[in-house]
Amino acid sequence: MAQLNSIVDSLESKLQELISAHTGLKTDHQQLTATLAELEQQNQNQAEELEQWKKRCEELKMANAMLGSDQHKRETKLKINALVRDIEQCIAHLAP
Repeated sequence: MAQLNSIVDSLESKLQELISAHTGLKTDHQQLTATLAELEQQNQNQAEELEQWKKRCEELKMANAMLGSDQHKRETKLKINALVRDIEQCIAHLAP
């Protein structure tokens, strides 16, 4: 009978250890999930910021070209030509 009590006590202590370990792992998981969500948000914000900077860079290139910079003159001409074609297509759609 004493041996049975010893086995039950051993099982009970091991079960308590498992419950404690599970609780710790659950807490760690929640913390890691929160950290992951925060990092994903930061990543999204940085991606949006990068897109804004790219757009700003293109706008500055265009402004430079329009101000007479030879460096981006070809790109400006191509952009203007594309805009003219778009306008011509719009006019053609409006014509009866």
